[in-house]
Amino acid sequence: MKIALVGDYDPQVLAHQAIPKALQLNTAQSIEYQWIHSSAVDLQDLSQFDGIWCVPKSPYDNMENVLSVIRFAREHKKPFLGTCAGYQHAALEFARNALEYEQAGNAEVDLETPMPLISALVCRLNHEQHGVTLKANSKIQGMYGQREIREEYNCGFGVNPKYLNLFAESDLLFSSVDHNGEPKSLELRSHPFFIGTAFQPERSALQNKQHPIIKAFINACLG
Repeated sequence: MKIALVGDYDPQVLAHQAIPKALQLNTAQSIEYQWIHSSAVDLQDLSQFDGIWCVPKSPYDNMENVLSVIRFAREHKKPFLGTCAGYQHAALEFARNALEYEQAGNAEVDLETPMPLISALVCRLNHEQHGVTLKANSKIQGMYGQREIREEYNCGFGVNPKYLNLFAESDLLFSSVDHNGEPKSLELRSHPFFIGTAFQPERSALQNKQHPIIKAFINACLG
């Protein structure tokens, strides 16, 4: 099994340290993984991978390349997991290409964007754990087997709640909220496995713990 890890690898980033360990910890299968820098994306090469994980650490060196990878995973029904920045860009890709809001932008890289779908959080989350309520009967709720969870964050940007109504009748479901009612995960209803989380489930591996989302992602990659 081969997993593409799309993002700009940095050995100092805690999530990047955790991801390889998380992959091995959540299955007995042998897993190969390949880091793909955002400036070195080749869409033709993606077909060789069983799954795509769009990893934390933003802004990406080449945001448009990352969006093209997410679109590939969405349209080709390739198992996809986006954590932290990957989650944000999954929402942005869907808004631009599926809903045709071409002006949807990311305020982290463009402060003047007329439609800041990705915007700064009121308070940055620095290695903090917070509670999350999962929507009943969502795919992610089925993975956990419960409605209330706690997860760890390290982010300063997120999906702007102002624009959630744009997704209301679409295939994309924002499948959880925090105590402020702000979205913390997404999924595609018609896709075999397309999950994004504002939190970083990979950090569970740093405590040698398995994680239901990562286990489900690997199982989807195994087919």
